[in-house]
Order: sequence, then C-alpha cells, then structure tokens
Amino acid sequence: MALNPLVDSRDIKFVLFELLEVEKLSERFPQYEDFDRETYDEFLSLAERIAVEQIYPASSLGDKEGCTYDPETKEVKIPQSYKEPLDVYYEAGFIGVSDDPEIGGMGMPASIGVSCTEIMCAGSLPLLMYPGLSHGSMRLINNFGTDDLKKKYIEKMITGKWGGTMCLTEPEAGSDVGALKTKAVPQGDGTYLITGQKIFISSGENDYYENMVHLVLARIEGDPPGTKGISLFVVPKYLPKHDGSAGEFNDVVCAGIEHKMGIKGSSTCTLSFGDNNNCRGVLLGEERKGMKLMFQMMNEARLGVALQGLALASTAYMHSVTYAKNRLQGVHVTQMLNPDAPKVAISQHPDVKRMLLWMKSYVEGMRILSYFLAENITLIEAAQGEEQKEAQALVEILIPICKAGNTDTSVLVASEAIQVYGGYGFCSDYPVEQFLRDSKITTIYEGTNGIQSMDLTMRKILMNQEQYNYSVLRKKISETISSARGIVDDKYISLVEKGLAKLDEVIEMMKKQMAEGKFMHLFMNATPLQQAMFKLAIAWTHLWSLTVAIPKMKEIIGGAKGEERNKIIEGNNEAAYYSGRVLSAQFYIGAEFPKFFGEIEAMLFGETSVLKTSDSSFTGALTE
Repeated sequence: MALNPLVDSRDIKFVLFELLEVEKLSERFPQYEDFDRETYDEFLSLAERIAVEQIYPASSLGDKEGCTYDPETKEVKIPQSYKEPLDVYYEAGFIGVSDDPEIGGMGMPASIGVSCTEIMCAGSLPLLMYPGLSHGSMRLINNFGTDDLKKKYIEKMITGKWGGTMCLTEPEAGSDVGALKTKAVPQGDGTYLITGQKIFISSGENDYYENMVHLVLARIEGDPPGTKGISLFVVPKYLPKHDGSAGEFNDVVCAGIEHKMGIKGSSTCTLSFGDNNNCRGVLLGEERKGMKLMFQMMNEARLGVALQGLALASTAYMHSVTYAKNRLQGVHVTQMLNPDAPKVAISQHPDVKRMLLWMKSYVEGMRILSYFLAENITLIEAAQGEEQKEAQALVEILIPICKAGNTDTSVLVASEAIQVYGGYGFCSDYPVEQFLRDSKITTIYEGTNGIQSMDLTMRKILMNQEQYNYSVLRKKISETISSARGIVDDKYISLVEKGLAKLDEVIEMMKKQMAEGKFMHLFMNATPLQQAMFKLAIAWTHLWSLTVAIPKMKEIIGGAKGEERNKIIEGNNEAAYYSGRVLSAQFYIGAEFPKFFGEIEAMLFGETSVLKTSDSSFTGALTE
C-alpha cells in the first residue's frame, strides 16, 4: 500500500466516512446540504498535496533557520521558507474550513476541519502556528465583537493580511492568570490605555503579516484582583484607518524572542504594551468577562494543540514505517544460525514490529477520539435538544483528555520513532529528532497537562452537576460494548467493560473524598486519573473501530487462512488496510490497555506520600 510520508490518508477516510459517516450530515442539517463525499475527498486530497509539496519541505529549513530578532528595530524575521507555503495555505482557504461562509469561511463540518489541521500540522507544526493563532483570535472577535470591530478585522484576518495572538502569560502570571499586572485605563472615548508586558506570545511579532491583532487580558484600573476582575481587549500593532488599512503605530513592541528547544520557526515573543504610554485598546465583550471570553479561544486552542500532538505522532509513525521497510540490517530471527542468510528490512524484526504497532495503535486511536470530539462540536452548533446537550457534555469532558493525552503520547511516539531509526534518528540529518523537540511544548502551552488534569477531575467531573459529562461519555462507551457483541471477540469486549467498571470505582472514591473535603487527595490523583481515562478512551475507540473493520475485512478475505490469506492481503490494498486496522486495535486492547488496571489500582491503594512531602523532602541546592 502506498503511504503518504506524513499521514495515513486511508485511515483518515476510514474515521471520517466509515465511523463518523460525515457525509450524512448533509441529510440532517441544511447548512451542509451542498457537501458530499466527493467534495470532501477532493478537499482532503488538496490538503494532502499542499502539506506534502509546500509545507513539509519548509519544515527542516525553518527549523535550521529559526527566527531572528533585531534589537534596534524591534522586528522579527520568520524563516523565509515559510512564506510561500503560508501564501498557498491562505489562498486555498484552509484557515476558514469550518467557519461561516458569511465571513469568508467554507462552512464544512468541524471534523473535516480538524482532519485538514492534522494533515497540515504533520507537514510543519511551527509553520501552522501562525494561522492557527490568528484563526482563534479572529473567531473571538467575530463571536463577541461589535459590528465595527468585525468590519475592521475579520476580513483582513481570514485572508491572511493581518495576524492575531492571544496574550495571557506574564512573568509572574503564567498558569496563575489572575495574578496579571497589565492595566487598562479608560479614556472616555471608548478606548483604554494599555500598559504591561506579556511573555511567550506565539507569533507576537513577525514579518509575514502586515498587522498583528493582539487579544490582551488586562485589569481595568480599580477592578478587583483575581480572574473575576479581568477584561479582554483588542490591541492592534497598527491602528486601523477609516479605509481599513493599517495606520498609526500603537506602541506595541517586541522586547525579544525566546531561543527554544523546538518549534524554532515559530516566533515566541515578549511584548511590551504602552512603554510610551500611547497604546490603545478596545474592550471586547463586557467588562470583567475577559476570562469567560478567553476560555472559548482557549478551548478551541486546546483542541488545536491536541491535533498538533496527533499530527506529530502521525508523521513520526509514518516516517518510521517508511524507514523500517527500507532499512536492511540483520537476518530474519529464524535464520540467525544461517551464515548465508540474506539481510532483511528491520520491519521484519519482532521488536521493531512491536514498536511500529504500538505507535500505530496510539495514532489511530487518537485520530478517532479527536475527530469524534470535532463531530460533537458540529452537533453543538447544528443539533437541538438532548442530542445537543449530550454533544456539549462530550466536548467538555473530552477537551482535557484529548489535549493532555494526545500531547503526552506525541512525545512518547516521537521518542519511539528515534528508536526505530537507531543512531541515525538521533542525528539532525533525519527528521524524527525534530519531531521530538517540537512535541514537548504541546504538553506545556495552552494550559499545562497538569492543569488539564485538574480541570478534568474537578470542573468536568466532580463539580459537574450529577457528573452528567461523565455519564454521557460512559453511555457512549457502553453502547459500543453492546454493539460489539457478536462481532468482536469477547476477550476484547470484556477488557473494555471491566475497565469502565474500574473507572466507576475510582470516580466513586473521588466523590467520597470530595464530600469529606479531602481536596489534596483529589489534586494528587488528577493526572493519574486523566492518564487512565485517556487509555480507556483509546480502548473504546479501538473497540468501536473493530465493529466496523472486522465485517469489512471478512467481506474481502472471507475464510481464507495462512498463505492464502497473506496473498489476498499482499495483493489487495483494502484487505491490507482492514487487516492492519484490526491488528492495531487488538494489539492496543490486548497488550497496551491492560496497563490501565495498574494505574487504577495505584489510585485505589490510597498512597499519600505526596501529601506528606515538604521542600526538605527533596535533595538539592540549599537556598536562602
């Protein structure tokens, strides 16, 4: 089977059209009636072609070139290799795949949008960060801005003339956003003077966009401390003129860029607002509602980061498969004592097979989970009643699971890819070492994975009324278990069923701890809970895939066994795909998912050493 070097396009289509049946949305919702399978196929093919021919060649060049900062002009130059692919990306309209046609979008379902994001990010994550941040800030202005703000900014941003950022983090206010010091002083004319500094601002300054539109969290002078006193402001680098062009400089300067482990082509900036007391911003939404508004963008950004994790894992796996199939080394294990035995591709060695199957099983499971999440975003917007309510619950609980789970896994998959390459993988002549460096930041930005875990445990489960979010997810898993009977071998069904029961046990324990006020116990186990739930969610997606893939595989292969079966698989791409899909799912449920039970037992054991430690418990340099 011919493999794309970045993604498995056949598996993307399996998830979209055989599991989610995306094309059927046109039968249910009028906003999608102009789209059909052929349209989606053509669009996905275009995304793949641009990713392979335009974006991917710029990846390693951009990594080597990086970004440069001129301390005299305060300007940042991004890799030159990025500019043409960004032009092509915008010209093809990919920034607005799932946006309303009224603002220049294409109006496709969210699952099509996320599939395109995976494909593009697999080409170059840091390159795609520029339009990614712009899209999020544009949507926030479109959803909460006045007609005047929309008129000034939306068209410029969706066409790629202007870019956008989200400015939350400050030197003393990282994860603790409520501690920010950036100040907004009302001027009586609807504008505010903004003063302060923001750090780690992706795309904050660059030489691609004509203007940058910063969405800045700040506290209006006199408003209360903490997150309840925060407002959100639109602060452009250049104030728009009446004709819509970029005009007067707005006292926003870049004070420097970070020199990073990875995503070197992405300009990560420190921005200073109002050094000359002449930076003006306009309130977005209502006063003191900044965090509420920003959470919309953060949730979308967290899905975006989950897709970055998926994309990096996907491309790392695909590169590993290609390398392993072509790298000749050693003889087949059955011929180890034969001095005349020919060398074989390393993909034939059992341990390499195990590594590749491990990677494949996680990538395919993450893909289903991420696309399913996107499908429910579509249902929130298009459906009504109980279906809409359940879709909202699934999105809420799956956002932190996907963001943390996908990104943690991307680091592991990229590391395993290097292992497949051996010593060559550790060298910059091959791309997989860049994937590992790029992947680590995904576990940190847009809310560290520890924060995702606390959000999942507290807000999305325990503090959610009657644990509705969890009950809806549980119902979905139970439905899959029921539909798998008679199709999937009982031993795989049984493991997922037992896993769900054990998770129920942990949730009940945590509910009791919350009632007893043992909050430290809850926070101590937040990350283990998230990691266990991610494993169960991936097992569920694989069980779901088996209910579809097994019957289709049997249609092609029938009852053939042994050599006859192998010949069919070797000569039929569809037989090879479904067979590989089934083996991947069986491997995950049977060989990887059992580790879930150890994680569950560790939480139920109730070890409290974490709660007993103090700074003196850890060795290290003494500080005064």
